[in-house]
Amino acid sequence: MRPHALAAVLLFALPVCAQKKSKDNLSGYDRSARATLVHDALVYVGPDDNSTKVAEVTPGHEVVVIDHSGPWVKVFANTDTPDQADPDNAPEFSSDAVPTPASGWIKDKGVITAQTPNGDAVLFGMAANLEELAEQPHAPKNAAESAHLLYRRVVEYFPTSTLAGEAAWRSADIRWQLDKADNSTLPSAKEQEAYLRPQIYEGEMKRIQKTWPGSKYAALAAWDMLDNKICGDWQGLPKCPEMEAGLYMKYAEQWQESPKAAEAQYNAVYRMGVLVTMYLVSDDRKRSEDAAKRCQTLAADMHTRFPASDFTRRAESIAYRVKQGIPIYGTDRD
Repeated sequence: MRPHALAAVLLFALPVCAQKKSKDNLSGYDRSARATLVHDALVYVGPDDNSTKVAEVTPGHEVVVIDHSGPWVKVFANTDTPDQADPDNAPEFSSDAVPTPASGWIKDKGVITAQTPNGDAVLFGMAANLEELAEQPHAPKNAAESAHLLYRRVVEYFPTSTLAGEAAWRSADIRWQLDKADNSTLPSAKEQEAYLRPQIYEGEMKRIQKTWPGSKYAALAAWDMLDNKICGDWQGLPKCPEMEAGLYMKYAEQWQESPKAAEAQYNAVYRMGVLVTMYLVSDDRKRSEDAAKRCQTLAADMHTRFPASDFTRRAESIAYRVKQGIPIYGTDRD
């Protein structure tokens, strides 16, 4: 939440709207006044390059436009509010340093509002560029966060855009992968039980499933959320691969058109192959044989469901090794 003092300043400076604010007005300002930038911009005390610099706005962060003066725009800068995807669970994702809201002037270029022609494509394209940069070995600082925010602005400013669904998914997935990477560095990452690890924030994923039910993006959101259920470390015991095989088979069945459906079924095949070995180690031959049969059945089914997928070939390799009595888990040397 913003400090009450800032809220008072904003209320004094901006016209008071007597009408009830719409639900999509997340920042609490009139939509026409909200804007974001597609480049780094300095905020000056006055509309002059020689005036004092008071703040910096990075791509994706919001400003509230107050006035115009030639090639300059007066704004309240860095007025972002936290995501409201799931009010009961506060997101943990944030930048290294939270920008301080400030009033001042920025140059009137690269400022995107809901009224900008083709603004959805501009924001999406800039976000995609930053997302690609974030994956490079020496990525620019905050590239991933800026991509996350720019995708988010596509949805907020252009909710009816054909790009909105994909933008929402990409925004949510960026934060998910960053949180997942952070969690992987914790000692609890090796815990067998999922509830012993910090849970990744699911608010944005749930909102995607609610807004675009049954869509490709809802399916991808469901895929990511499996991370909160699988084990951190199997610890050589069959409990985890048993549970995970069930999760992946359920996903492949429930989300048959998902881009991740083939991968999900392959993951189930692999875990069945692992169980063949684990059950043999624990001298449970019957369960080992049952797992081998299920492994063969699931792999064969993939030829029908996903004939062109690499995961089908990979599953076939697992099934072959199981049939040949080659261990899938542990050493495969005789």
